[in-house]
Amino acid sequence: MQKVKEGFTKAYVKIARGADEVAIARPERGQRTVWQPRFWEHTVRDEADLKRCVDYVHWNPAKHGFVRRVADYPWSSFHRYVKMGEYAGDWGAYDPCPGFEMPE
Repeated sequence: MQKVKEGFTKAYVKIARGADEVAIARPERGQRTVWQPRFWEHTVRDEADLKRCVDYVHWNPAKHGFVRRVADYPWSSFHRYVKMGEYAGDWGAYDPCPGFEMPE
């Protein structure tokens, strides 16, 4: 992933020609980036881990205060998972994966 991100960033910066579209990551070092500074990667290890990742994605809009209930976020794949029977419609009344946002 590091090589993919590095190649993409170099190509993007070349096209953008240093425009303001490229965020300043660490101004003291003169670094710029197109990636979120807090981005981290996680390798999914098994089915239970995959479920935690999906739960985390579905819980995120409520966690960050965009909605009160997970079901209220209209752009979520949560609605499709409810139709498939993976979740109850009222799922997400509490954080299903506390601490999961921390990198390993």
